[in-house]
Amino acid sequence: MTGFRTLNKAGQAQKEVKNSIFIANAIPVDNEEEARSFVSTIKERHQDANHNVSAYLINRDNVLAMKYDDDGEPAGSSGKPVFKILEMKELSNVAVVVTRYFGGIKLGFGGLARAYREAAIEAIENAGIIEVTEKSVVKIESEYSDMDTVSRFAQQYGTILKTDYTEVVSFTVEVDSDSRDAFQEKLINITRNRVTII
Repeated sequence: MTGFRTLNKAGQAQKEVKNSIFIANAIPVDNEEEARSFVSTIKERHQDANHNVSAYLINRDNVLAMKYDDDGEPAGSSGKPVFKILEMKELSNVAVVVTRYFGGIKLGFGGLARAYREAAIEAIENAGIIEVTEKSVVKIESEYSDMDTVSRFAQQYGTILKTDYTEVVSFTVEVDSDSRDAFQEKLINITRNRVTII
């Protein structure tokens, strides 16, 4: 299936671990620019925090961008565990920032990794995970006599975005990319080859 898993909406979570406060924010993003902008916004909002650890993973339109940043925490103790959650949950087009207000008690490498990981998981769960299916647009021209048949069939398979009435009826239909070929083939069959697919 052509598609990916991402977040339904923005999610937030807050945890306290040995007096340190961890605030996690997770959002769906469309590209790396959006991810960077989100990281900057959270850093600005929590500029008084000790650390703003971030991770994002974008995989769209043949562009793969991934990054994580420990933001001053011991190398590999925070950004990487947050990034690993994105990989483990098979998420794409997601950015996460976990802010830490230090509470005076050191957590150690393992404790840090666990706290950042758990805060990130909670924010992701609060955002909700959805499956996004890639779409294709198909343009169809039909005679007026086949208009109802084409319209009914197109609505079963997808969404009619636009209909134009000229000498022929032109439909612009959005369907799941996976079922595009089957849709076109069946449409040709049910109209006995009286449609033109552009």
